[in-house]
Amino acid sequence: MTPQTPVPPPTLSAPPPTPYAPGPDLYVPPPDLSVPSPDPSVPPAGPYLRPGAVLLRPSPLPPLPSAPVLPPGPRAARPQLWLVATEVHEDSAARYASLVLDAEELARAGEFRRPGDRATYLCAHVGLRRLLGAHLGVAPRGVTVERAPCPCCGEPHGRPVLPDGRLHFSLSHCEGMSLIAVATTPVGVDIERIPAPHLVAELAEVLHPAESAELAALARDRRPAAFARVWTRKEAYLKGTGVGLGADPSAEYVGSGPVPTAPPGWLLADVAVPSGHQAAVAVRR
Repeated sequence: MTPQTPVPPPTLSAPPPTPYAPGPDLYVPPPDLSVPSPDPSVPPAGPYLRPGAVLLRPSPLPPLPSAPVLPPGPRAARPQLWLVATEVHEDSAARYASLVLDAEELARAGEFRRPGDRATYLCAHVGLRRLLGAHLGVAPRGVTVERAPCPCCGEPHGRPVLPDGRLHFSLSHCEGMSLIAVATTPVGVDIERIPAPHLVAELAEVLHPAESAELAALARDRRPAAFARVWTRKEAYLKGTGVGLGADPSAEYVGSGPVPTAPPGWLLADVAVPSGHQAAVAVRR
């Protein structure tokens, strides 16, 4: 049998940039991002964040070599949300990583000992660069990402940012799943697996006292999902501020019920993700 010469992956080119045109229709939502609330006593959420928003639905990111089809550009109180499933993306992300990621990201990927963690990292960061490149009209590897000054000490190890500040973004991943947000104001997302029941009591000690009391009042089998709601809301907000877990997570109350309580100046909503996971997004007003 004659050996076949391997076919190299094609060169990635950027799709046309999405026009950025904020105007008087900042709060006109596209029709397909909301999902009904599981609680009929709670009004359904709109697809843009507003006080009392209940649940937002992310778009699934198609794997390479397909280009993401961008909805209308992110606008005030209306971030774009994208879900990246590792099992869907891991083969293409591994193949294209050297064409998409920078040297620092590739080195970081090589540090993971567990193949699953490495695959999720590659899928998340390849996906993020694809989306940012599509918005900016550049090839994914041509996207320049910097570190903002740390809000606590001023050193350049804060959250990742784009140099011109026109777009803001946030990335979170857990085992097998990643969530990406793109917005016009500071934004944070978090996605987590719902913890095992026996872990909740210990984890709840880091919450706001009122949140811990809410969890304690629930039946034991309802506490894991409630804890995950609190934690993802809290971490999304802290990531949006740029402080992250450098801040005391017990300081702000976000609530464990179906409607989150947003800190002043922020909008907060849960995100619809596959069973066994919980996610949230926070965006500055």
